[in-house]
Amino acid sequence: MVLTTFFFYLFAAITVASAFLVIAARNPVHSVLFLILAFFNSAGLFMLVGAEFLAMLLIVVYVGAVAVLFLFVVMMLDVDFAELRQGFLQYLPIGALVAVILVLELALVLGASVLDADVAMETGMPMPPLEEVSNIEAIGLVLYTDYVYFFQAAGLVLLVAMVGAIVLTLRHREGVKRQDIVAQVNRTPEAAMEVVKVKSGQGL
Repeated sequence: MVLTTFFFYLFAAITVASAFLVIAARNPVHSVLFLILAFFNSAGLFMLVGAEFLAMLLIVVYVGAVAVLFLFVVMMLDVDFAELRQGFLQYLPIGALVAVILVLELALVLGASVLDADVAMETGMPMPPLEEVSNIEAIGLVLYTDYVYFFQAAGLVLLVAMVGAIVLTLRHREGVKRQDIVAQVNRTPEAAMEVVKVKSGQGL
């Protein structure tokens, strides 16, 4: 128990520190690296509470795909972040408002965690007892039944984000030959080749 508590405070402290450094670092590449560190320690917290599926999902999806995508996009776009930070103070009131809302939401979540179990089950979501199903099966029962439309909407959002990242990083260079499928399909034999009759003993 003491060892579990030690690792909880260790992972939690590193997660909070990494999250702060994500927004405090001047170099955007460093911010993405701190974000990856926060993801890894959050996965450690999930492992401590027995949610191994969420921990592996956090590492495989967020670290292996999303964070790496952020890193490559930041490196390829070559955005002048010093110029973007010049108007930071004018957005400070909006940022403070968002921060207050997030703190209130966290307070509500922490307050709901101390509610009675009977009150939490009044949401009407049919679920079998947790001891009868595995962690992954319990998530699948909820995800693909009650929240299937939200799951599909989240996939559509990720698809749009992926297409947007490709469009932002796509740069057309002058003088580079590209494949034109329409022109290739519409070529005729007369335009593709020329038959030349060569007399005997003469070259081309």
